[in-house]
Amino acid sequence: MSQLSGNPGSSASDVLRYTAFSADPEGGNPAGVVLDASGLDDAAMLAAAAELGYSESAFLTGTGNRAYTIRYFSPKAEVPFCGHATIATAIALAERDGPGDLVFSTRAGTVPVTVTREGDELRATLTSVEPQVTDIAPDDLTEALAALDWPAADLDPALPARISYAGARHLVLAAATRERLADLAYDFARLEAFMHRLDLTTVQLVWREGPAVFHVRDPFPVGGVVEDPATGAAAAAFGAYARELAIVPEAAVLTLHQGEDMGRPGTLTVELRADDSRVRVSGTGTRIG
Repeated sequence: MSQLSGNPGSSASDVLRYTAFSADPEGGNPAGVVLDASGLDDAAMLAAAAELGYSESAFLTGTGNRAYTIRYFSPKAEVPFCGHATIATAIALAERDGPGDLVFSTRAGTVPVTVTREGDELRATLTSVEPQVTDIAPDDLTEALAALDWPAADLDPALPARISYAGARHLVLAAATRERLADLAYDFARLEAFMHRLDLTTVQLVWREGPAVFHVRDPFPVGGVVEDPATGAAAAAFGAYARELAIVPEAAVLTLHQGEDMGRPGTLTVELRADDSRVRVSGTGTRIG
């Protein structure tokens, strides 16, 4: 494990490594997890995330009773909410303290998480903050496509572009074919500038395989990485998008496959409930090495 030091005089904190949305350490999305970040300041947390190099790392403080304050840092900046690091942290806590209910206070709001044991695996389910789906201006969509080098003709007209929020903002763009989704070679600097201007965390690229099965990819240049292998926050945002546009029933369970094109396959389960506008995202997780 790496050792971190916060402000002078603070105690060292161990950085744990977990993957989320896969029971295989070689799959899913890796996250750094610091279960006691009480001795770390902002600069130390950012430095730790940058040194580790994962798309996000989570830093936890709390007073017990399974309620915690959690902060998330990419290698370049703090982000308001990160789904895969939430899942990873919940799995780490469940290994230490046992399965059950947790409450995480994030910059985006309160996120309840439940961890259950299914055979030899732990599965964590987060409940998003209140989601919101908005239109994207035509000029902004044109710029996004130019940065991605995607012709507009390659989009799926049945899944129109929107900006969706469920803790962080994501632009949802749907590819008409699996081949289009697989061919991802974008202008890093141009897309990063575009995303900063619209305050986007990722671009959620989607291809629909079946009524409730989707393949997704998430460019993440604002976080300092080309692509996120499995993105819980974007999955929650996509669930809100799919319900808002009536792409799926009001109550539905969606399966999102992500990371296959990166060699880190993961599976994200998105649950929509008719009596609750919030979105639930669940997946397995495991310790890395």
